[in-house]
This record gives sequence, C-alpha cells and structure tokens, in this order.
Amino acid sequence: MKHVMVATDFSERSDRALRRATLLARSIGAQMTLITAVDEDRPRRMVEEEKREAESLLRAMKMTLRDVDGIGCETRVLVAEPSQAIVEFAAEIAPDLLVLGPHRRQLFRDIFVGTTAERTIRNAPCPVLMVNAAPVAAYRNVLLATDLSKTSAHALNIYAKAALTTDVPHSVVHVFEAPMLQLATASALTQQEAKLYIEDVKRDAARTLSSFMAAVGIGGAQPLLRQNTTAVNHEILAAAAEIDADLIVVASKQRDGLERWLLGSMTERVLRDATVDVLVIPPMCAA
Repeated sequence: MKHVMVATDFSERSDRALRRATLLARSIGAQMTLITAVDEDRPRRMVEEEKREAESLLRAMKMTLRDVDGIGCETRVLVAEPSQAIVEFAAEIAPDLLVLGPHRRQLFRDIFVGTTAERTIRNAPCPVLMVNAAPVAAYRNVLLATDLSKTSAHALNIYAKAALTTDVPHSVVHVFEAPMLQLATASALTQQEAKLYIEDVKRDAARTLSSFMAAVGIGGAQPLLRQNTTAVNHEILAAAAEIDADLIVVASKQRDGLERWLLGSMTERVLRDATVDVLVIPPMCAA
C-alpha cells in the first residue's frame, strides 16, 4: 500500500480519519492525498468563499503532515456534490485506500439517500476505511468477517495483499445458520435433539470455514463461529466485542437499482452500528 486518500470536512469526525491515516501512512511509508468537497449547489459567491477557506485549511494541514509527521501530501478542493466528488476523484487517482470519518448517527434516517459516507462507500472503487474510534496507536486485533462467498474470498485476498496490519492477531468470524430450527416443525424437537442438531451443524460449518481459510491463505487466523440467533450484523459486532477487536474487515457486494438504496446490506448495518473502525472492500478492487 503506497497511496492513502483522506476525505475531510474539517469536522472532529474527519480529524479522527486524518489521524488514523497518518498513523497508517507513517507505518507503511505511504504518500497521502487530502481532499475536501465544496457542494456546488449554492450561490456562486458562497461556493468561491468556501473554496478559498478550504484551500487555506488544507495548506496548513499539508504543512503539518510534512513538518511534524514526515509525510508527503497532495491536496485538492473538489467542487461538486461531496460523495460524487470523492468517488470520481478516487477513480481518477486510484489510491490504495480511502479513509473517511464516521457518518452522523441520526435517530431518523432517509433510507433513500443516506449520508455522504454511506453513499461514498457504496460506490467507491477502492477499499474504504471508516474511522469510528479515536486513534491512539496501531491496530492491535483484527476481525475478518466472511460469508464464505467468492466475493468474501476476493476481499480477504485484497486485505492480505494490502498489508494494512501486520504481526497482529487476526480472527475470522462466520455466522452459520441452523435451518431446521427455523421450520414450523422445529417445535417438535426436544431440547436435547435441538442441541445435538446445532452441534452437528456447527461441526459442518467449522470444516467448511477451515477449508475456506486454507484456500484464501489465512489459515493462521483464529476461526470463530456464531449461530445466527440474532441478525448477522449483530453477531459480527458481538464477536468483535468478545475478542476486543479494534478493526473489522467486511466485503461489500455489488447491487443494482433501488435495492442498493433500500434497507441496506449487512455491511451497511455493521457500518451504522460499529464503534470500532470498519474496513470495507468492494468487489471491483483488483486482486
């Protein structure tokens, strides 16, 4: 990983993203591109004034990165709708990683639009790191979430090649289903029969996960299995809390039409609820 792009809106949330990106860039010797977007859908005078102010702030941040942190940095002010501007510029310069601050957590959410962060992550052409926690040190414990699909295998390959974290414990969590317990006839099972059935399903899931990890090349990670007694995203977050993970890695899936805007995927639900950092790897990333 040689090039990290950071999108900022100069908020406290974005400060977290910049600090985490700085820690990563210093540890792996990467260059940084720091950008901000000025929404063009306003009077021209206001847009120009905000652009000048943004350029001034970025220059000051660039000097600090150079003089204090020893990181080479380029800056750019984009004038366009923020999520569109970020995605298009990422496609243009092809960074190895895009770093964002967390979205605003709102009680009532527009499910058709979402936040700038969510829209950016849905369409980004590269891995996106959402920084939820205040960065104080390098990552210490990483949780890789998988559904055993080809998309997930591709994402874990991308993660391994990126060398974002090295020499830290990794765990791989898979949430398995026990379909017989979801049938109407499940009530006919005794408690002992249900227990034995879950044990059988878990053993099968363990063998499948082990084969998957070996095929992907992450056999040295710690396998974790959880039954889907709650929603998959809840089980992933519970696993992260259980092992005290400070980074969760998930794959996103390509969706078309209204589906991408309605209800949200498991990945989006993890992003909305996580209090630790989340790395999202889209399927279009080159292996």
